[in-house]
Amino acid sequence: MLQDIKPLELKNHYDPTIKPENNDLVIAFVCADKGKELLINIDENSKKITYPTVSEIQYYLGGHTVDEALIYIFSIGKERFFLLRPEIADKVFVIDVDEKSAYTNLPANFEFELMAIFRREYFDPQHYVYAAYTALQLHEWYQVTKFCGKCGALNEDHKSERARICPQCGNVIYPRINPAVIIGVTDKETNKMILTKYRTGFAHNALVAGFTEIGETLEETVKREVMEEVGLEVTNIRYYKSQPWGIASDILAGFFCDVAGKKDITMDQSELKYAEWVSPEDVQLQPLEYSLTNEMMKLFKEKGYVGTLQN
Repeated sequence: MLQDIKPLELKNHYDPTIKPENNDLVIAFVCADKGKELLINIDENSKKITYPTVSEIQYYLGGHTVDEALIYIFSIGKERFFLLRPEIADKVFVIDVDEKSAYTNLPANFEFELMAIFRREYFDPQHYVYAAYTALQLHEWYQVTKFCGKCGALNEDHKSERARICPQCGNVIYPRINPAVIIGVTDKETNKMILTKYRTGFAHNALVAGFTEIGETLEETVKREVMEEVGLEVTNIRYYKSQPWGIASDILAGFFCDVAGKKDITMDQSELKYAEWVSPEDVQLQPLEYSLTNEMMKLFKEKGYVGTLQN
């Protein structure tokens, strides 16, 4: 999966005392008409990506110092990553009116690329892709917490933890993390599993999935989502693995479960365009091995129903 970057490790401990140094890496996003864009350099031959360093971006910050413009977010291995504050990125990187798609005032050899490219093909190194996904979650959180939701005052960064705090009313806001489940619905008798395709968005095979609602356990989410999306009851719910999915601010929990009672699928056509029972040999995997969904499908493809009992 995307977060499998061993022997490297993400260290996300919040430490506001860490200040940017010349060789530290900077992750910068802007919001374009087609979605979020990331400032990177891509070698088209090797598909290797690089981020700008502090020394490369410090003269493109609209008069702000690096301490004002950059926030330490995490380290991976010996590399430290800083986020360019959203309100500054939106001001200093603007579209050239004449070009309509080109940005002005960019560091040499760097361009803004849509985050969607990471869902289409592999780029190297993988931990840089993982860094982009994780940083995007924080970028969007900083972007939507500029003002206090209680009194409307301008929020500040908390001095001791990763949070935003209102200097007027004291309201504290932590990063948003959305719990969701990925569900492999299996039929022991026929050795099949339900594959789905979303009606809009991601075009490849997926599994039944959905967000946890207030007042329910993850296991109750599994039962509800299966009933809502394919009209089936399930039993023998068993946890598989979890995955952070930063581009949607999610924490995904994977479960397998067995169909109970009737097996005829009643598909929710408002969410899905495809939902069928599929044998292991007929499972078509996603093009990239980044997602928990794909790993669960791959496990079933290789080992069938027995593989879903391994944990």
